[in-house]
Amino acid sequence: MAARSTFGTIAALAVAMALAPASAPAAADDAAPAMDPVTLERLVNNRGVTLQWIGWDRRGEVRARKGSDGLYLTASQIDPAAPGALFLDGKVTGAGPDWFTFEGLIRITHAPDQGRTCEANKPWHFAITQNRKYYRLREFEWCDGLTDYIDIYF
Repeated sequence: MAARSTFGTIAALAVAMALAPASAPAAADDAAPAMDPVTLERLVNNRGVTLQWIGWDRRGEVRARKGSDGLYLTASQIDPAAPGALFLDGKVTGAGPDWFTFEGLIRITHAPDQGRTCEANKPWHFAITQNRKYYRLREFEWCDGLTDYIDIYF
């Protein structure tokens, strides 16, 4: 039952954001971003996050919170056997049926190797591919040439 009320809240948020009056006529480039209610519901009711260097068996936590201007995500996964860690913090800026955009910080430390640190604060793109049950970060080699698979499960 809680999922229905959350879904209704997220759907209402998506509709309100789409129907909010603009203070000035908007140019085509200023159109409001898509906010698919199913994707927003999946993010709110997510099942965790993983970075393949840390592992897929023990998922980290994703906290979704609704702000007055949209949906925010904070996530982390910590390697229980080594110092490796993943951290994400930012805002969902668009959402379609099988994708979402996220603007914020992604940081990977000590994974896969001690001393490796990758950090960027920018727009990121996540998508579902091949009917998987997660959204995967689409910028694979964003840091130092290694491929980082960051997945948010639903």
